[in-house]
Amino acid sequence: MLSAIVLTHNEEKNILPCLKSLAFCDEILVIDDASTDKTVTLAEKQGAKVIMHSLQDDFASQRNFAMSKVKNDWVLFVDADERIDKRLQDDIKKSIQQNSVEGFFLKRRDFLWGKPLFHGENGHREILRLARKNAGTWSGKVHEVWNIQGTTGILGHYLLHYPHQSIVEFLLEINHYTSLRAKELYEEGVAVSWWDIILYPKAKFFQNYIFRTGFLDGVRGLVVAMLMSLHSFLVRGKLWELQNKK
Repeated sequence: MLSAIVLTHNEEKNILPCLKSLAFCDEILVIDDASTDKTVTLAEKQGAKVIMHSLQDDFASQRNFAMSKVKNDWVLFVDADERIDKRLQDDIKKSIQQNSVEGFFLKRRDFLWGKPLFHGENGHREILRLARKNAGTWSGKVHEVWNIQGTTGILGHYLLHYPHQSIVEFLLEINHYTSLRAKELYEEGVAVSWWDIILYPKAKFFQNYIFRTGFLDGVRGLVVAMLMSLHSFLVRGKLWELQNKK
């Protein structure tokens, strides 16, 4: 038996296709962080169980809270801008019958402006999103990780991801998440220097555009490489700002 969990905040543009792709699950929980749009109404109409719970800028805590509310042995985490197609649905249903595995990584394929990204760090990622409920807990306020105790596998088909479908959305998300990440690093006592602020963004661009062949995705690959470099700059710039506040 499988429970799906979706964390939401003002996701009315994404929630219906996401939930429709989860119809194969035995239970769907939406954990909503005070949405002011139609997210909750749409989720309830789609048959999901909605639980209101404040995120408080801590994604791991929100995911651990969600796991405490599910009733089934297996848990699948999906973001509102992600979709599970029929091939991955079949993979999941077959895989959770295995008694020797505690969790599974899902390969994720990003789509930007209607086309898939095949290169750069967003062209291919493996993320642990399917596991037994009691196999582990989440850690990290942002860029959170599911720490599973035991054997893990990887599924063959891709989780489809449709994030920030305009540069404006991309910039808004970068601004928000870099603030959370800088605050998290500051609270952990991580220090940043002026050369980190210069070198890390350059290294990030080189990694995405050259080393991971983002240039093969054309203009979309260039845009993503530049924006991920900006992400790196903002995290370290905001961390430096926090360090130097009097």
